[in-house]
Amino acid sequence: MKTNNPGDQVLHAFNSQVIHFDLKNDNHVVIDIAKEHLPSITRYIRDLGGRLFTMVGSDELNIRGDFSLYYVFAFDKDQSLITVRVSVSEQEPGFPSVTDDLPSANWYEREVYDLFGLEPVGHPHLSPLVLHGDWPEGIYPMRKDFPANMKLPRMKNRDQFMNYEGEGVTQIPVGPIHAGIIEPGHFRFGAVGDTVLHLDARLFYTHRGLEKVSEGVSINKALFLAERICGVCALSHAVSFAQAIERIGKIKVPARAEYLRMLFLEMERLYNHIGDVGNVCAGIGFSFGVSQGAILKEKLMQLNEKLTGHRYLRGITTIGGVRLEFNHDDKILMEKTLGDVRREFEKFVGIMMSHEIVSDRMTSTGRLTREQVEEIGTVGPAARASGRNIDVRKSHPYLLYDQIDFSVPVLTTGDVLARVQQRIEETYQSFAIIGQILNQLPEGPIQTRVGEIPAYQWDMGWTESARGENVHWVMTGPDQTVYRYRVRSAAYSNWPAVALAVPGNIVPDFPLINKSFELCYACCDR
Repeated sequence: MKTNNPGDQVLHAFNSQVIHFDLKNDNHVVIDIAKEHLPSITRYIRDLGGRLFTMVGSDELNIRGDFSLYYVFAFDKDQSLITVRVSVSEQEPGFPSVTDDLPSANWYEREVYDLFGLEPVGHPHLSPLVLHGDWPEGIYPMRKDFPANMKLPRMKNRDQFMNYEGEGVTQIPVGPIHAGIIEPGHFRFGAVGDTVLHLDARLFYTHRGLEKVSEGVSINKALFLAERICGVCALSHAVSFAQAIERIGKIKVPARAEYLRMLFLEMERLYNHIGDVGNVCAGIGFSFGVSQGAILKEKLMQLNEKLTGHRYLRGITTIGGVRLEFNHDDKILMEKTLGDVRREFEKFVGIMMSHEIVSDRMTSTGRLTREQVEEIGTVGPAARASGRNIDVRKSHPYLLYDQIDFSVPVLTTGDVLARVQQRIEETYQSFAIIGQILNQLPEGPIQTRVGEIPAYQWDMGWTESARGENVHWVMTGPDQTVYRYRVRSAAYSNWPAVALAVPGNIVPDFPLINKSFELCYACCDR
């Protein structure tokens, strides 16, 4: 282990409280402590510069005799990780909440309470998150004794929204059923006139239970499920899952396969970013921008289909590599298509950003500060547009991104305009990354043999999707199966930011603000 790195400092500071520690690798220390020490150690890690990467609840009654909570912290400057594990017994299912000191833990702790019945004692707002208020009390679907196919009667809804008092204050409910083709989400505004005072955002209306369904299935079937968490970042989720299994099994992926994974991950980023720049124009009625974004996105998705057989890049990834080859004709086709798309994108951006009304509507709208995005754990372009320099391709390099020369744009104003400009700048970086990959692509195999995967071991895989980092935590079971699978998507981290960005703006600006984040509902309804 590196001398005086964060893991060393934590072990030294909490030596007497540490029950056990283990090294996943030189950059990842795992520390077991009693649950009463959880607030003090997480506060110390936060003060060292650690940020909450993910948090996982796991029913390990039949292998350890308890439930486990894993709080994973990332240190971006040191490229290291610290996992703090605590045991929670079935007889005493409470544990001290850390949300007051670490607001980014809010959703994680509420979800653990919903799905496992483990209570974060002292949580400032312990309302239902995933299951909503009509789920029967005392039944926890992520416990191992809950059958995945069980159907339960719904109860009287106990959901509560903020009560607004005062003259002229009105509530404006929107959704969960929407006029357009959109997944279900409920947004309740408290407003005076058309100025928003507060926004409640309620999601998880179509939660599919994919983490529950994955229990006991083969790792290959689980990879199939991972690709279907979300349509627009299917490859990001697939590669994240594959990397977790590859780390557990100590599987060395061939260099050519890693380059091909990077190539198509950047293609996934490209079609999302270009499409999102067009989509944001719908929030201000700029039809030209909507059309141009859709046309260019379609060209990229048709290219995906020609090269891989799938518009959304499903079916590329396998454990230990990739399933498809990439030949010289593919390279020529990609270079020509991307060259055309880039030229058209530059023209589109030039027209859009020079349009006075477009610029006026986006400037100072839906602003988030750096302090806000850091406090609640925002990731991806939304975080970088507010000055938070965070991109796991750089801070926690995976695949062969450390052999590619690229920069991570970081803006500071944190408004809609910044989030759009952020995507534009990242689009140009992706064009450059793809060019380097095509020039550096080595010869060699695209898959490696996968041996026996050890049971009851866990590890993580992560990728920087178009919306931010997706983190997949996997514990294996016997016979090449999945014991526990936890997905922390970028959307899961970023939805709370939308509720912070809206107050102080007018109601008609909500569609514009919401589209500037371009978040996915399905990534939460996993």
